[in-house]
Amino acid sequence: MAADGHPHHQQNGHSHETHGGHGHSHQHVRVRPGAAVGPDGARLVHRLWSTFALVATFAIAQVVVGLAAGSLALLSDSGHMVTDAVGLGMAAVAISLARRSATTSRRTFGLYRLEILAALGNAVLLVGVAGWVVVEAITRLDDPPEVMSWPVLVMGAVGLAVNVVSMWLLRADAADNMNMRGAYLEVVADAIGSVGVLLAALVMGLTEWYWVDPVVGAAIGLFIAPRAVRLGIDAVRVLAQMTPGRIDLDEVRGALIAIDGVLDVHDLHAWTLTSDMEVLTAHLSVRSVADAQPVLRAAQTMLVERFRLEHATLQTEVGPGHGCEHLTW
Repeated sequence: MAADGHPHHQQNGHSHETHGGHGHSHQHVRVRPGAAVGPDGARLVHRLWSTFALVATFAIAQVVVGLAAGSLALLSDSGHMVTDAVGLGMAAVAISLARRSATTSRRTFGLYRLEILAALGNAVLLVGVAGWVVVEAITRLDDPPEVMSWPVLVMGAVGLAVNVVSMWLLRADAADNMNMRGAYLEVVADAIGSVGVLLAALVMGLTEWYWVDPVVGAAIGLFIAPRAVRLGIDAVRVLAQMTPGRIDLDEVRGALIAIDGVLDVHDLHAWTLTSDMEVLTAHLSVRSVADAQPVLRAAQTMLVERFRLEHATLQTEVGPGHGCEHLTW
C-alpha cells in the first residue's frame, strides 16, 4: 500500500550518504499508465480502428464523387476526412506500440511519446489541408464552375451520418487522451463540414448559385485551421516538457513548503509524459533525518489529493542550502 492510499503504486524508500555528507532519502512512485497504455488501451485502439474504417471508406467515396461533381466543398470535406483517417490510423498505431513496448534501460518510459508525435503529425496534416482548400476557393471565386448538386447532397447526408457514428465512438474518451481528443474534434469538424456541404448542395440545386460551393469550401478550411493549430500547440507543449497547463508550479511549491518539517523546496519540475501521465520531481530540505520519511509521506499524499500528481520523485536533504547549486538549468 503506497503512502497515497493507492494499492497500485509501488513505493521504494532508501537513504544514503553522498560525498558531501548530507543525508538523502528518495521516494519513487511507479508511473501510473495513462488511459492509452493502461487496461483501457485495448478499447481505445478498437474504437480508433473502427472509426478509421468508417472514415477511410467514406473519404474515398467523397473524393470520387467530389471529382465527378466538381464540388470544392465536397473535396474540402473529403480532404479533411482523408487526413482524419490518416490521423486515426497514426493514433491507433502509436497507442498499440506504446501498449506493447516494455520499458528498457534505453527506453525507461517505453514508447509513450509516440502518441504525442502522432497528434502533432495529425495537426500538421490538418493545417496543410485547410490552407490548400482556402487557396483553391479563392481561385474559384472569379469563375465558379458548374457543380452537380444532387450527388453532393447525397454524400453530405451520408457523411453526416458517418460522423455522428464516429463521434459516438470517440466521445467517451476524448476528455482524457490527447489523441482521442484530436480525433473527436476532427470528426466534430467533419460533421459541421457535412452540414455545410448539405446546405451548399441545396442552395446550388435550387438557385444555381455555384459560387456558394467555393465559399463553403473555404469556410470549412477556416473552421479546421484553428482547431488543428490548438492541437499542435498542445502536442508541442508536451514535447517541450512544459509545465502542464492545469498546474500552477508556484502553488505546488507553496504547498510543499507548508508541510511540517520542510525548510525549502528546489529543483522542482513538472511535465507531461503523454496523455493522462504527468510527472513531478523535487528536492525537499528538511530539519532533520527524523523528518525525512514523514515529510515524504505527507508530500506524496498532498500531491495526489490536491494536484492529482501520482508520479512524484521526491528527494530529501537535511538542512537548508543543499541541492543542485552547481546546475545552470
